[in-house]
Amino acid sequence: MHLPLLSIHDIYVTIRELGWGGAFELLRNGIVLGSLYALIALGYTMVYGILKLLNFAHGDVYMIGAFIGYGVLAALGGPLNPDIGLAPLIILMFLVAMVGAGGLGIAVERFAYKPLRNAPRIAPLISALGVAFFLENSVQLLTNGTRYSYNAFELGGKNGNLGPLFSPVFHVLARPVSVVQVLIVSTALALMLALTLLVSRTRLGKAMRATAFDREAASMMGIDTDRVITSTFFIASVLAGAAGVMFGLYIGETYYFMGFLAGLKAFTAAVVGGIGSIPGAMVGGLLIGVVESFAIGYVGGQWSDIVIFGILILFMLLRPNGLFGSRAIQKV
Repeated sequence: MHLPLLSIHDIYVTIRELGWGGAFELLRNGIVLGSLYALIALGYTMVYGILKLLNFAHGDVYMIGAFIGYGVLAALGGPLNPDIGLAPLIILMFLVAMVGAGGLGIAVERFAYKPLRNAPRIAPLISALGVAFFLENSVQLLTNGTRYSYNAFELGGKNGNLGPLFSPVFHVLARPVSVVQVLIVSTALALMLALTLLVSRTRLGKAMRATAFDREAASMMGIDTDRVITSTFFIASVLAGAAGVMFGLYIGETYYFMGFLAGLKAFTAAVVGGIGSIPGAMVGGLLIGVVESFAIGYVGGQWSDIVIFGILILFMLLRPNGLFGSRAIQKV
């Protein structure tokens, strides 16, 4: 299949047609999408900071979180006729999905990575890919490849009407900002702030930073590095589970392959921000989300992935440490 080439004139005409209102709409969508990427990217960067491991199964933990959220929704009579109010339903979906994804993260670390902790670096990387394929194919077999919809447009509504999640909170340049968009961005920011405070202010956070700097020295100083690593996987997976529920509420569909591309884009966000840097993962996620949204709006949806992964290639070639990353210290 040949993609149509867009000229500079075509892009200029598209920009004029969209106008400032259209540009804000793309920015709004990009920030919401970037918030999801940022939460997933935090998982990549936390695990890499501790173990120097690229956990390519992390995108599939996000996928499992979305399915757990849907399972809670279906168990409580949703999505069209939930048995409880909308607010407690959403809170329960988040809590169960986050705890379930966190438990999965602990299991993955315990059985797939811990036995290979002292193996050559290629071994846990191959194990990560194996876990990713295992989770994807397991969910495909369990669901027969069926796509499940949160029906978020109608969730909480009556007689098939638009639900409150998609009611506008305010307007900017005649473009609405809905309840679900505010919910996703505010929840993502709250989780990022909570993670920042945990890492910088708590005893566990200090142990994480010590383990990331030098695992052997931290162990000699009395830090239980195994517990720190397990806690890191749990927290990273909790954030991915929350992102999965957000995706279901915003986009609607959950399916077994949804974690693959989202995981790659979140990995791109982590690289752009500086893998191993928590602020970098946040900023990188928002940047990738905004760039993808504007690429879809101004260049075309068929080009958006090319733009995103082109950015990954450029950063790997020109600035491999990312925007906030620091050059690794070589030990001798």
